Amino acid sequence: MIERIDTLCMKVKNVEKSSDWYEELLGFSVVVKDKGYRVLRIGNGSSVPLTIEEGDTTPNADQSYPIFYSKDIQGLYEKLKEHNVRVSELHYYGVNHFFDFFDLDDNKLQVCYFKE
Repeated sequence: MIERIDTLCMKVKNVEKSSDWYEELLGFSVVVKDKGYRVLRIGNGSSVPLTIEEGDTTPNADQSYPIFYSKDIQGLYEKLKEHNVRVSELHYYGVNHFFDFFDLDDNKLQVCYFKE
């Protein structure tokens, strides 16, 4: 039977550029580097990495997307805006705060914060 989620996969046009983007803007680190893909560690507490693979990057409105968690959602929001990353408004719904943003290949990503 299934034990866990091993990784999340996302298609990108250029794995080198995308890997740099995820490292520099989001603080991810490369744990596996091979031809056409990278496995990226997310933060310090996540056991599920993000795998970026070169391939068709045609986004659609119904695509799945990861939701990341940040204790400093406001700081991350401002950093992404300063680097001209396309971001949505920062939404506040009760205890949950979140915003959407998009990577170099227009893949939708989301960040949330709630008090743990």
